[in-house]
Amino acid sequence: MAAEDPYQTLGVQRDATQEQIRAAYRKLAKKHHPDLNPGNKPAEERFKAISGAYDLLSDPDKRARFDRGEIDAAGQERPEQHFYRRYAEGQEGGRYRAGEPGMPEEELGDILSEFFGRGRGEGGTIRMHGRDQHFTLTVEFLDAVRGNTRRLVLPDGRGLDVRVPPGIEDGQTLRLKGQGGPGIGGGPPGDALIEIEIAPHAFYRRDGRDIQLQLPVTLAEAVLGARISVPTPHGAVTMTIPAGSDTGTRLRLRGKGVAAHGSQAAGDEYVTLQVVVGETDAALEGFLRDWAPKHRFDPRRGMVEQ
Repeated sequence: MAAEDPYQTLGVQRDATQEQIRAAYRKLAKKHHPDLNPGNKPAEERFKAISGAYDLLSDPDKRARFDRGEIDAAGQERPEQHFYRRYAEGQEGGRYRAGEPGMPEEELGDILSEFFGRGRGEGGTIRMHGRDQHFTLTVEFLDAVRGNTRRLVLPDGRGLDVRVPPGIEDGQTLRLKGQGGPGIGGGPPGDALIEIEIAPHAFYRRDGRDIQLQLPVTLAEAVLGARISVPTPHGAVTMTIPAGSDTGTRLRLRGKGVAAHGSQAAGDEYVTLQVVVGETDAALEGFLRDWAPKHRFDPRRGMVEQ
């Protein structure tokens, strides 16, 4: 069965940008991924088709060759198939069989190798490098910050252990050598190209190698100062809140951001305070009624209504 046109598979126009192709693939992959559709054979087949279409269109060279008609939707060489049939399927209709008079097998192998632009393996067979295959792996926020090893289940049922390095960014691609499509004629297998998608965190936000945290504090902690426990991606630490702090006060925890990796130093965590009043009672309200008139302060001074 012929492969579906990759543009139709991803639902994009033929002049779609690489970003549009990537966005379409990610949307469809999330919907049809086997992990989200256990036991659903149609969804599994659809995911394979989506991955194959993305494999072709995300590679500028393959896409250009497909648009020129040099390869088909499955990435197979159209001229190669035609040429091989002419000389290797027999002599009907003027065709030759490999090794028979008029086309010696060794000569045929040399011609095929030159025609295909690839090396020749043992016995005159064509050695072709396997196709690179594209996959998407969603990792937890903290795994991306600290690094971890995650298991990726492929559409064919194989499992790959993917080492996620500390500090990997959303959209970055990891290459696993030799884990892609099988080679042809003894050629080496392709690679697995794994695009990383980072799940958002409930209260951390990443800024380069730094971590941003909005931290709620009580009125008493902000006014009087306090030593409190603060979460970081590497475990809780004790931090001092200066007396008289306000909402928006920004404090720094050195080295508590994205973990160090290679030549990259560890990032920092920046904690922005948010004063939360919480429940009040008559005593606090009475105090403020007496205190406020004696301590006039207008936090909106300078604001002009537009």
